Amino acid sequence: MATSLDLPQSRTIFWPAVFTLAQREVIRFLRQRSRLIGALAQPILFWILFGAGLRGSFQSNDGASFQAYFLPGVAVMIVLFTAIFSTISIIEDRREGFLQGVLAAPVSRLAIVIGKLLGGSILAVSQALLFLLIGPLLSFIGLTESVPLGLTISNILPVIGFLTLLAFALTGLGYMIAWQMTSTHGFHAIMSVFLMPMWLLSGAFFPAQEGWLKWVLAVNPLTYGVAGLRLLLRPESAINLPSWNTCLLVTVLFAVFCVTVACWQTSQRSIRNVR
Repeated sequence: MATSLDLPQSRTIFWPAVFTLAQREVIRFLRQRSRLIGALAQPILFWILFGAGLRGSFQSNDGASFQAYFLPGVAVMIVLFTAIFSTISIIEDRREGFLQGVLAAPVSRLAIVIGKLLGGSILAVSQALLFLLIGPLLSFIGLTESVPLGLTISNILPVIGFLTLLAFALTGLGYMIAWQMTSTHGFHAIMSVFLMPMWLLSGAFFPAQEGWLKWVLAVNPLTYGVAGLRLLLRPESAINLPSWNTCLLVTVLFAVFCVTVACWQTSQRSIRNVR
């Protein structure tokens, strides 16, 4: 006998559930002003201070300054940190009982995953774009070297699309980690020993063209996210970088893997075990 929890109704409310969960993530972020400020202030400080300190010791193959080289890396750092930290809400929602209520609702587990990932991706992409717009303008007040504007009319749509793909991948990675955690302290520990080195060893901070670092960068999926964004913002930096097709393919596979595992985790774990 059909009930109100049957599959047809679950399909009907799939997208409303996705958009509601995504909207909740955005509203929660906007209400936390310290998080809003810190999400941009820390990367900008990194960019200014490291750019000033390493200005004389860095030499790019295409003659770019360190701050010009570092610009795509900071944008990816913003995407990484925002996407990853947005998934901490999974741990908080479990503790407060909200997650159990969502899992008991007549919606598919896929809608829950997509909603959380969409909310985190919106936050990550919007902040990265804001940095790419205002970062080069800091040179006018003397805080940085002259850095050419990365975003143009011709590349803004590809940049938004690629950042969205990368944000989905990284939010999915954060979801995978947070789903297994019972406290935010454990999540921060993983952040320190795994996610931060993942960014440092992606070519965002320094290039590695030989030795063991070259192989570490080659197997790091975030390397291709940084390289892909760098190719979009500065096509002349293509020297010693993977091709655009390779960057796009690896990032797509990385996103598919993270989202698939996140969906599998959510579907396998029963409501009784989510505590």
